Amino acid sequence: METNILQAIGYAASIIIAISMTMSSIVKFRWINLVGASTFAIYGLLINAIPVAFLNGFIVSVDIYYLIRIYGKKEMFETLEIRKDNRYLIRFLEFHNKEIQKFFPGFTYKPEMNTISFFVLRNTKIAGIFLAHREKDGILKVGLDYVAPEYRDFKNGKFIYHRLNDDFVKGGFRRIIAEGITPKHARYLKKLGFLRLNGDLYEKPLINN
Repeated sequence: METNILQAIGYAASIIIAISMTMSSIVKFRWINLVGASTFAIYGLLINAIPVAFLNGFIVSVDIYYLIRIYGKKEMFETLEIRKDNRYLIRFLEFHNKEIQKFFPGFTYKPEMNTISFFVLRNTKIAGIFLAHREKDGILKVGLDYVAPEYRDFKNGKFIYHRLNDDFVKGGFRRIIAEGITPKHARYLKKLGFLRLNGDLYEKPLINN
């Protein structure tokens, strides 16, 4: 195989592994690292560098092992209601404010706007926070749906917008409205079944089961 092609494979593998190291989500890290290590293992075989191929083959097996554990793990989701003036809530928002602003530019906490406020717990650990308020015609308007970086795998969103559907319906809500100001958050909403209304507004009907 031509030297230029081999070098390209080596560089590509290096770049992929470097990108994996920037991932805050452990799931994304494992998947991207798996691709990078696989590419490096192939590169090692092509240039007859057995130690390189062996080491990266081992990394591939480790990534696969942990991905199987992650996807096979049964997690317990819960909601923990919080009062509008809860001191930990205020501290949580302050601590994560920089990250929150990436997905909800201009967000400021307004206690009077929160009809529903709760932390999302995964195996008793705080994975995210959900703040929303009631509007007319049975609308639940989401003010903040923030998930900590290490838990950004859509499980929180599926729990809130699918498994809590009946709870929202019992609360008198008929649909949920949320803003997808940033492209990443807009994709998140679409993946969870929201439909674009107009501009940055997205809607998800609540089903009465």
